[in-house]
Amino acid sequence: MHGRDLISIADFTADELATVLSTAARLKRDPAWCTDALAGQTLALLFEKPSLRTRVSFDVAMQRLGGHTVYLSQSEVGLGQREPVADVAHVLSRYVHGIAARTYAQATLLELAEYASVPVINALSDDEHPCQALADLLTVQECKGDVQGVRIAFIGDGNNVAASLGQASTLAGAHFTIASPPGYLLPEKVLIQLEAFANASGGSVRAIQSPQEAVEGADVVYTDVWTSMGQEVSYEQRRRAFAEYQVTPELMALARPDAIFMHDLPAHRGEETAAEVIDGPQSVVFDQAENRLHVQRAALLLLLGQVQE
Repeated sequence: MHGRDLISIADFTADELATVLSTAARLKRDPAWCTDALAGQTLALLFEKPSLRTRVSFDVAMQRLGGHTVYLSQSEVGLGQREPVADVAHVLSRYVHGIAARTYAQATLLELAEYASVPVINALSDDEHPCQALADLLTVQECKGDVQGVRIAFIGDGNNVAASLGQASTLAGAHFTIASPPGYLLPEKVLIQLEAFANASGGSVRAIQSPQEAVEGADVVYTDVWTSMGQEVSYEQRRRAFAEYQVTPELMALARPDAIFMHDLPAHRGEETAAEVIDGPQSVVFDQAENRLHVQRAALLLLLGQVQE
């Protein structure tokens, strides 16, 4: 994996996905392992969107591997506006060893990867959020012992988080169900991709409208905000469309008794989730948030460094 880009979970084979997760688990278990692996290396954090977890976890991950980061906001760089994406990619490749980019358009990431001579990591785009999905699977693996055969129900918008979670889940052999209102389904091309992964791994995928049907017998119940960054103008429309998709205690009761509740944060209590759920005993949302650090540390180690046995 050394020297590769990480644009999409779909870029991984099942074995490569397992390698990232096992490396992350070892780094979490043994914080002193590979602490100098990226000594002298620099990661550019090229962010069009604001961030808490992504920025801090990448920054700390690089520090713990012996490297450091340079944060570049959109106001400083003007990616695609003040300066062409291709030129930014060429310039940064002369300065840094890797680029973690948080963008609006997936096409921006693809253009960065095309023209950069260093690895480019998708730190979130409007289409996909692979680093979050890696953290999600590590969390499921910790809570359930394995991902293979686990029943994961995603309730809400067929957005970037749902797409990457679906890719990772089906690639790893989980049974992934997403319940969304009409007009907010996963794109057809993503569903076709998930079906292919599921057929190869022994998992399954379903896209339905009923949140109750999706959650029934689930091991994992996952939701996300109804309105993401850049969608604020459609807030009222989305709030009406998703009104029946809140994860309440009653909805959670349809899942298995030992089911866990997941959310990638930030969360809006009283919208996509009831406070009693996200703050309740089944919630593992802060374990997910912590695991962003461990999976990103693993990805950086595998893409930019050499794994030390």
